[in-house]
Amino acid sequence: MLGVSTGTSVPRPRVSGLDVSDSAVLATLLTEAPIGFAFIDADLRFRRMNQTMADLTGNTATDHIGRTTAQMWPSDLAEAAAAAMRRVQAGEKPAPTTEHAVAVGDQLATNGGHDRAAGESLKPQARQWSFSWFPSQDSDGDVSGVAVIAVDVTEQHQAAEALRRSEERYRSLVQAGAQVVWVTKPDGEIAEDSPEWRWITGQTADEYLSKGWLEAIHPDDRERVETAWLASIRSGKVFDSRYRVRSRTGSYRHYDVRAVPIERDGEIIEWVGASTDVTAQREAEEMRGRLTEQLSAAALRTARLQQATSMLAEALTVEQVVQVITEVGRSALGAERSAVALLDTERLRLRTINPDGLPGSPGSQLNELPLSAPSVMTAAIQARRPLLLESPEALRRQFDNSAGVALFLEHSDEKAWVGLPLLASGASLGALRFSFTRPRQITEEERVFLEALAGQCALAMERATLYEREHKTAETLQRSLLPDSLPTVPGIMLAARCLPVTRNMEIGGDWYDAFRLPDGRLAVATGDVMGKGLTAAAGMGRVRNALRALALTDPRPAAVLAGLDRLFLATELEEQVTTVAYLVVDPVTGDGMAGNAGHLPPLLLSGAGPPRLDPTEAGTPLGWASPRQQYEFRLPPGNTAVLYSDGLVENRKRGLDAGLEELVAVAAKAPPTVAEDPAQLLGYLVNRMLAGYEQDDDVTVLVLSVPAMDEPRPVRPRKAGSSRKGRA
Repeated sequence: MLGVSTGTSVPRPRVSGLDVSDSAVLATLLTEAPIGFAFIDADLRFRRMNQTMADLTGNTATDHIGRTTAQMWPSDLAEAAAAAMRRVQAGEKPAPTTEHAVAVGDQLATNGGHDRAAGESLKPQARQWSFSWFPSQDSDGDVSGVAVIAVDVTEQHQAAEALRRSEERYRSLVQAGAQVVWVTKPDGEIAEDSPEWRWITGQTADEYLSKGWLEAIHPDDRERVETAWLASIRSGKVFDSRYRVRSRTGSYRHYDVRAVPIERDGEIIEWVGASTDVTAQREAEEMRGRLTEQLSAAALRTARLQQATSMLAEALTVEQVVQVITEVGRSALGAERSAVALLDTERLRLRTINPDGLPGSPGSQLNELPLSAPSVMTAAIQARRPLLLESPEALRRQFDNSAGVALFLEHSDEKAWVGLPLLASGASLGALRFSFTRPRQITEEERVFLEALAGQCALAMERATLYEREHKTAETLQRSLLPDSLPTVPGIMLAARCLPVTRNMEIGGDWYDAFRLPDGRLAVATGDVMGKGLTAAAGMGRVRNALRALALTDPRPAAVLAGLDRLFLATELEEQVTTVAYLVVDPVTGDGMAGNAGHLPPLLLSGAGPPRLDPTEAGTPLGWASPRQQYEFRLPPGNTAVLYSDGLVENRKRGLDAGLEELVAVAAKAPPTVAEDPAQLLGYLVNRMLAGYEQDDDVTVLVLSVPAMDEPRPVRPRKAGSSRKGRA
């Protein structure tokens, strides 16, 4: 493309006043400057040109003088010159500057520029030039021609292209985690229901299926997301995006989204996607940015806010958030009372979390307060801004000196109040209330501090509410996925317990299972899905259910673990670490087989010797490339096996190796009556292994015992071809 620029008239040089040194300078500039210059008269003939401009055509400046632009320049460039001439002669401004690719040899360059020699036009790589045109006037003010300036901008183009390629490579490497999982057909249309998505958006199943999920995307993001999604479907490449999703309340939340194709025999059979809510992170980042700018001039206020933010970040429950706010109100503001209330949007009422933060006088706010009732907190929510009342007179003015306010002031010792709305994602969560027993003027710095504190409190309260909800959901899910009861197997006694960690209300992925196989043998398993929350609990459920299904098809430990490997690679995250210990025992003979995928070794107790750990080396966790092996596992009468998770032997103060040694030592001290009873042995081990330590992980223990018998147990013939070890 050719670039033509608008410009004012080129000033006419005062040649008569030009001394020798000025002439030399001008000549040097025209000769040596890297910018091309030429003067073209009204007949489109070159009258002046420096060598840089002449080099564009591969000729000398002298070759151009007297020649027309059509003779010396490529046709498109010559036409641009003619167009510029027509414009300036008509009194119009030239076209704006654009760019033009020019290659040496792309012109009439032979026979002094008169003729184009057939077959001799060179075609080197073109360089990008920017052309600007300016009208030139004679001494009478008439247009005598145009001056053209050309600048080589090739390097700028190359740099811009390199930057574009770099950005494309970077975007192709972006990865994201997942919380809400969804599945589509190979063509990208939703084929399976996602209750988590519908719970967030409020869509029905019919509204969600096919392409209905796009209706929940923010209108400003929808077209972009749909285009990118369709491009991934066509190319088969991983889909990564971030967009806003409308929740059932009407507000929008930010999600990081990643979808990967699932292939079978070289064909994509479905897409599996995962969406992670990053609203809190985004709002926290924005809030931190605003705080840095707003609080830079107030060191004390910044320190107090940072302390409050740190304390709120560690608060995982609503009760803990209230404790932090009460402490901040007392230490940073000198408030005698601090109250936090949450909004019940269905009932349009405020529920005070800490009623002791309200004055207990006639006319004071109730623990549950309608939004229509006059109060500091309801007024702050309705105004969606801080309410600063520095004296009883200000309170009277705020509520038009109502009778209720007069009664309240008559019996209350409070003299100043602050009400702050708690806003998150544009929605009201509740309000804060600080009160003082003396008139209190709030400074501008304190007002900014209070607004920032309210923002951090809103994020912490939202996080705590979601955390408590997730904890309850995860705990319910975890308990629902564990067996309701252990099977009754003649000749074998079983006991099991799963003890969730109570600190910070974290829920993990520990599990156990015991069930009868069709041939009468007993299958027993324990496992651990590393991590906390719904992700770990859901992963535990998938592994446990898959193990049962595989065992009922082929109960051999090597085959079951190999099947779990395949399932894990197809459905679980690469960074997810999951271990399993699985064994099958014949209740008649006590003979069995066992397999271990990275789990801790079973504890073995026998009346014939001291307790010991199963010496067989454990394999790798699920999903790691290694052939699965099984080994002979015998549990004759009078013997007991204890399967457990790492929460029993490892914590922040006790390493794993030390914990395993202590477990063996504790078991050795168990009285015979305890060691022979699985339920008593389980309680004995748990109580003594946790004594003196703070439990910071789930503890799962399963005890499998074959009681001693006076008479020999019937022997079931061993099948031909059995061996101590086998491979999947």
